[in-house]
Amino acid sequence: MLELLICSLLTIFPDYLYRRYVQGKRFGREITLFSVWFELRWGIVTCAMLTVALITVIFYNHPSTTSATVFFRTVPIIPEVNGRVAEVHVGASQAVAKGDLLFTLDNKTQAAAVEAARRKVAEADAALAVAKADILANEGKIQEAKSSLQQALDELRTKTDLQRRNDGVVAAREIERLENIVAGREAAVASVTAARDADQTRIASLLPAQRASAEAALVQAEVELQKTVVRAGFNGRVEQFTLRVGDVVNPFMRPAGVIIPEEAGRGRLLAGFNQIEAQVMKVGMVAEVTCISKPWVIIPMVVTGVQDFIAAGQVRSGEQLLDAQQVVRPGTILTLLEPLHPGGLDGVTPGSSCVANAYSSNHDVIADKETGTLRRIALHGVDATGVVHAVLLRIQALVLPVQSLVFSGH
Repeated sequence: MLELLICSLLTIFPDYLYRRYVQGKRFGREITLFSVWFELRWGIVTCAMLTVALITVIFYNHPSTTSATVFFRTVPIIPEVNGRVAEVHVGASQAVAKGDLLFTLDNKTQAAAVEAARRKVAEADAALAVAKADILANEGKIQEAKSSLQQALDELRTKTDLQRRNDGVVAAREIERLENIVAGREAAVASVTAARDADQTRIASLLPAQRASAEAALVQAEVELQKTVVRAGFNGRVEQFTLRVGDVVNPFMRPAGVIIPEEAGRGRLLAGFNQIEAQVMKVGMVAEVTCISKPWVIIPMVVTGVQDFIAAGQVRSGEQLLDAQQVVRPGTILTLLEPLHPGGLDGVTPGSSCVANAYSSNHDVIADKETGTLRRIALHGVDATGVVHAVLLRIQALVLPVQSLVFSGH
């Protein structure tokens, strides 16, 4: 309507002035309801063509959309293990801080595993103490065996000397007996020494490895026990938390609720513009939005990201071939908008629906010395038409609350 009024001032109004003051025709006489088309046909046709051209230029170079929303992320509250709820520590809707306890699961099995792992560690420590005591006992046995061996060697040496001096004094059988005793006692010394070395090896390698395995099992059991305690991972607000004691929670099928991060929906806005405006939308464009949750306020924004893909064309592997007719609604160019000034979205409720305008700027092209005069004039005109779109957005901001409260039927 605003474009039509502007164009009529440049076409129909001059045509009327020509008919009125040059040809002397007046309303109610020569210009009537039945002859207005014939009399003002040039102005009406030119007005229609100029209005269509102006609307095309405005909406192409200064895109507008009503598909703008302050999206925010929700995080499901789920434990890492299945279990039955033992305690609930928060309400259905409540602000929480990082580390706050949300709920706990029944942990009897995990607690028993932790106790068993601790006993394994204690068992490894006891085995180490026993091995050290065995070393001390084996040291005593080694000394005893060496003493017995030395006694047998001395007796064998004495009898051998006597036999060499006088062959008939010591019988050969006695020498053989003493030699067998020496060999047996040497074997006893070697056996006790080997037992001591085995105990030393156990202390140096086997028992520390067993204790390390027991400690690792204890740590694993304690981790499994901690999984039964669910805490908030960040500052936010718990919503739809209807969990009660006795409920069974499944991390794959049954979350306990959702937690909304504290900064969710506070710093950016996503808008979907028409596909025909894909060549116009650029990072750095200035934009404006007005949101239904913050009426009568125009928020200056800037385009910080333009998605290179249209979500409607997404393909997922399945059992059936893709049919292009299945894409009923054409997708939009997803654009990320952020406030031009800090705190620009303060007061806008996350999830709020908004109306967004983006404005093209051809300042660099106009300032380029290689740009022709006619093109500069045309680009100046294109940039100037953004004022019309800005006025339209402000009219929408004024009408939006009335339309929502009065004409929506609620």
